[in-house]
Amino acid sequence: MADEQANPEKSLTALEESRRELESLTYTIAHDLRAPLRTIDGFARALSEDCGERLDEDGRRYLQHVLDGAQRMARMLEGLLSLARIHRAELHPTPVSLSRIAHDVVERLRAAEPSRSVEVVVPDGIAADCDASLLTIALDALLQNAWKFTRGRNPVRIEVGMQSTTPAVYFVRDNGVGFDMRYADKLFGPFQRLHSEREFAGAGVGLAAVQRIIRRHGGRIWADAAPDHGATFYFTLNDNPEASAP
Repeated sequence: MADEQANPEKSLTALEESRRELESLTYTIAHDLRAPLRTIDGFARALSEDCGERLDEDGRRYLQHVLDGAQRMARMLEGLLSLARIHRAELHPTPVSLSRIAHDVVERLRAAEPSRSVEVVVPDGIAADCDASLLTIALDALLQNAWKFTRGRNPVRIEVGMQSTTPAVYFVRDNGVGFDMRYADKLFGPFQRLHSEREFAGAGVGLAAVQRIIRRHGGRIWADAAPDHGATFYFTLNDNPEASAP
C-alpha cells in the first residue's frame, strides 16, 4: 500500500494493465462461447422441428424456454464483443458533421418503421473533431433509444443539439417514457435495464457502448430525465485529450 502511494504512476500503469487483461479475457470468453451456444440452439431447434409433435404441452413450453434463453445469451455475447471492439479500435479523429450522421441514422429508423410519425429536429452545423465511425455508433445508439422509448407517445419529438459552451455539450432529447433519476447510476452498465425486456426489447449494451466511446474521446456523458417526461442525454468530447488512449 505504501509503495502504491509513493508511486501513483506505477499504480495507474498496473491498473491499466489489469483492465486490458480483463478486456482481453472478456473478449476471448465471449468469442469462444458462441460455438457451444450455437450447438445448443441448433439441437434445440432440431428437436422442436423433428420431435415437437411428440412432446406434450409442458415439454414444448420447456423447449421454447431453452430456445429463448439461447437467443438472449447470444445477444449478450455479441454485446460483450461489441464493447471489447470499441476499446480495441484505433481512434482516427477528423472534423465530423454530427448533423449529417444524425440525419443518416434517422433516415434508417424511418425506413424501418415508415408508419411512425416522429418529429425529429437536427440543426445544421453540429460538428466535432472525433472518430467518425465510433461517433456514428454512439449517435445511432442514442437515437435508437429515443426512437424506442417514444413508441406509443403522441406526439413524438426527438431533438439533437449542441450547446456552445467550452467544451461544447452535445445532446439527444426525447419526450418518451423517461426514467427515475434515482436509478441513473445503472444506465451505463452492460445489461442494466430500467425497463423490462417485454416492454422495450434490446440487449442492454447500447448506453454502455456510448459511454466507452465518449470516454475514448476524453469526454463524459450524463442524463437528465423524469418518468413520463422524456430523457435527455448530454455528452462532451475532448475534455481531456490525454484520456483518449485505448
